[in-house]
Amino acid sequence: MKAVKVRKAFDLVTEEVEKPSIVNADDVLVKVKRVGICGSDLHIYHGTNPLATLPRVIGHEVTGEVEEIGPNVHHLRAGDHVVVEPIRYCGTCYACRKGRPNVCSSLSVFGVHEDGGMREWIVLPEKQLHAVDAALPWEETVMAEPYTIGAQAVWRGQVEKGDTVLIQGAGPIGICILKMAKLLGAAVLITDLNEERLAFAKENGADHVVNPQKEDVMQQVKAWTDGEGANVVIDAVCLPSTFELSIEAVSTAGNVVVLGFDEKTSAISQLPITKKEVTVTGSRLQTYQFPKVVDLLNKGKLTHGGLVTHSFSLADVQDAFRFVEEHPDQVRKAVITFD
Repeated sequence: MKAVKVRKAFDLVTEEVEKPSIVNADDVLVKVKRVGICGSDLHIYHGTNPLATLPRVIGHEVTGEVEEIGPNVHHLRAGDHVVVEPIRYCGTCYACRKGRPNVCSSLSVFGVHEDGGMREWIVLPEKQLHAVDAALPWEETVMAEPYTIGAQAVWRGQVEKGDTVLIQGAGPIGICILKMAKLLGAAVLITDLNEERLAFAKENGADHVVNPQKEDVMQQVKAWTDGEGANVVIDAVCLPSTFELSIEAVSTAGNVVVLGFDEKTSAISQLPITKKEVTVTGSRLQTYQFPKVVDLLNKGKLTHGGLVTHSFSLADVQDAFRFVEEHPDQVRKAVITFD
């Protein structure tokens, strides 16, 4: 079978590898149908993902069809359509005992620390697979994992109905956060430098959009919230400057959620955090968000609505990565098809 591997920085190949088979009693063999290209996949390709190990078969946004099950698989059957939960954890460390396996001390992420889903077949334990309605298009179900990132961010920010939420960044993850915040009944202001992305955010329910190159974000936030500040600020841009702005823009007793891995320091004083008693929270991957997202997908309450803009065949994966790199303003989400 064919698998897409990053051997080293800027060295992306499609190799012939052995088709996996069921070994453990709870294993499930899945025929891969769609794999999304994530920003983290590009970072692995560029050699700039600080967490990935190479060489690596990439891909963690995966949907496919069950082909075979082990004898101890109880909830899945051949023919089921599934999405992949891409984390493996120990279950016994402090983080796992606290219900936070997404930051397990021995965390292994599919497509980052271990070979991922950009290959024709995969084998995973049943607990890492979630059945979705077989009537849903593959282009809808492939978005399940990105939606869990958005669900995690709003959960970590304790977003509730009636809250005002500032999302910095209207890229794919920013839009996923927007969708989840709106489903919770929040009002959302979203920022981006790209007018097309802002227009798409409006189409997907954003109450107010701001281009920082044309308008002062703080002034707009104050006007939008009658001077209170945003109750929750979620930084999906992840630059030192946007982190600093988050602390300034958040309301008293508000929450700031940070998604980035940037190692550059930000200049933030203690005063606004203490004076406003702000909660600053990291958000990584997801914690038990898949059942919620799958339910929303199955009920038709969560649709990509144009978020998936480009599809490429497995044979054209090199062209896909090149296109995403060269045309970031045109691509919301690109998907590799395995039909």
